[in-house]
Amino acid sequence: MENIETHITIAWVLHPEMKSDQDRRSAGPALEEAVALAAALPNLEVAGSEIVPVRRAEPATLFGSGKVEELKARMKAAEVELVLIDGPVSPVQQRNLEKTWGVKILDRTGLILEIFSDRAATREGVLQVEMAALAYQRTRLVRAWTHLERQRGGLGFVGGPGETQIEADRRAIDEQLVRLRRQLDKVVKTRELHRTARAKVPFPIVALVGYTNAGKSTLFNRLTGAEVLVKDMLFATLDPTMRGVRLGNGLDVILSDTVGFISDLPTELVAAFRATLEEVLAADLVLHVRDISHAETEEQAADVREILTGLGFGNDVPLIEVWNKTDRLPGDRAEALHTQAERTDDTVTVSAITGAGMERLLDMIAYALEGERHHATLHLPFSDGRKRAWLHAQGIVEHEVQEERGFDLTVRWTAKQEQRYREL
Repeated sequence: MENIETHITIAWVLHPEMKSDQDRRSAGPALEEAVALAAALPNLEVAGSEIVPVRRAEPATLFGSGKVEELKARMKAAEVELVLIDGPVSPVQQRNLEKTWGVKILDRTGLILEIFSDRAATREGVLQVEMAALAYQRTRLVRAWTHLERQRGGLGFVGGPGETQIEADRRAIDEQLVRLRRQLDKVVKTRELHRTARAKVPFPIVALVGYTNAGKSTLFNRLTGAEVLVKDMLFATLDPTMRGVRLGNGLDVILSDTVGFISDLPTELVAAFRATLEEVLAADLVLHVRDISHAETEEQAADVREILTGLGFGNDVPLIEVWNKTDRLPGDRAEALHTQAERTDDTVTVSAITGAGMERLLDMIAYALEGERHHATLHLPFSDGRKRAWLHAQGIVEHEVQEERGFDLTVRWTAKQEQRYREL
């Protein structure tokens, strides 16, 4: 069988450091993240990356003319085919740079859309990506067209006489968006039916959220034994994955892994993936997984909180901060963080890779969902077989003795479990 060689695209990553932007992120970590984003695309080889200081953004080319020529020579020497600019690039800037450099250009939003398109696995995920891509494309129609000034006549159902090509293209995109939205509504209704069915099962939902590449999927697999895609790359998980888990105390929960968050997430994608993240809003407990070894872990955590707030996530749902990847830290730093976390009721240090800290995490999940446990002694006649079976199914029976008239049991349960037992 003939081998078909896969074409590897040579890419260059640029991070424009805007001097006028007071709220800008540190350029070094921002560039590292942009390179990691590029690495998440298949068949792409990053030949080089650099920070480009920009005192004032040029409306036509973003960068100054001298820098544009300097970068052109460097990219030509490296035979670059694709330039990824880590930031917003206007359609005019994109068109001019592509023409000058002779390469394809993607800005941050375009790059994230490409990754999402490559990763989406479920019907809902695919539809959401298509809608986000069309919304993005609609704003950039000026880019690729050479016939925009051409006007054409038209029939009534296509558009009035004198409608420009760009108006016709926008109309076509709008019609496609309407079609996709209808399809998505059907998919979302199906998900709502599934969620309603799950609500009838008295299992609490625990949702994992966090900055992309924080280790959520690795933690999910550690807790469930599932084989969710785990890769050291950004946006490895795009569609929510749900699994049932029985905690050590016998409590059954549904664990949900969600898409990773990222700073400056394109507004098109926040809207498009709202339905995916709605699992978080339906959760009884949220685990905010953080890569505590990352240089900008605090900034990443702030980005996650901002997106959660934007989704309407309230303070009524308990949240546990899971400081992950402690195995990447020096021993003394890991120990200091562990001591700091132990002083709180809502923070735990773990390593999803080694399994360190899992026992405390599971105890904290159980406590957050069920509360404090206490002992009780019960006597059940033989006729109360249903109650006895329920107690054993909950995994709360510590001791049991069969007597002449029934069973004597010692149980360790929560107030909620005691209430459920009384209602049986």
